[in-house]
Amino acid sequence: MAADAADKPGEVRRPDRRARRRQETIEEIVDIAIDVMTEHGVNGLTLAEVARRLGVQTPSLYKYFPSIAALYDALFRRAASENLEVLREGMAHGEPGLDALTSGLEASGRWVLQNQALAQLLFWRPVPNFEPSAEAFAPSEEIAALQQQAITDAVTAGQLGPDALKGAGFMVAILIKGVLTQAMANEPHLEWGKGRYTPIFPRLMKLLPAAYPPPPPRTQRSRRKKRAK
Repeated sequence: MAADAADKPGEVRRPDRRARRRQETIEEIVDIAIDVMTEHGVNGLTLAEVARRLGVQTPSLYKYFPSIAALYDALFRRAASENLEVLREGMAHGEPGLDALTSGLEASGRWVLQNQALAQLLFWRPVPNFEPSAEAFAPSEEIAALQQQAITDAVTAGQLGPDALKGAGFMVAILIKGVLTQAMANEPHLEWGKGRYTPIFPRLMKLLPAAYPPPPPRTQRSRRKKRAK
């Protein structure tokens, strides 16, 4: 019998129709879950409500998601992956260092306000006892690494002092999450850049050099040494 075209050397087997349909159903379930969380809160998600909206019985979901924790894990993975791409694209529009970091975090902030249910699951802890799997958490580690690289670039460029390598990442997280927490609590329907909170974020980022002052230029250091003599 002739070999199937997908089995020929050098060719990649394409997913069969059943596998494609399964993946489409998984994506549909995740989309419905986002709608439920948006309407009822992140902790208000239930498999029963997702099944009802999908038009199936709850046990029918188990072959896709064996538990509510598994569904939350898929939601976390989507949120982290989307935010990673947004952050990376935003940072690409700025010069390496504080400019790229600020541009990336503003892009991330826009995504958060446009996807508040997913963002709460990603950056806050609305579901008691939920811990993402290592696979789902991997994009979050890349997010942290991108931000840390921008801080390293800022130190190399003389925008921040060396102490920033240890503590600036925590300060940046406090600044962006503080702004977003206030915006989501008080102005949840406004987009990034409007209202009382998000417009001040670029100014808050200018606090970083004050908290982690860069060393003075060499000319200033040499003058200080001469005065000390």
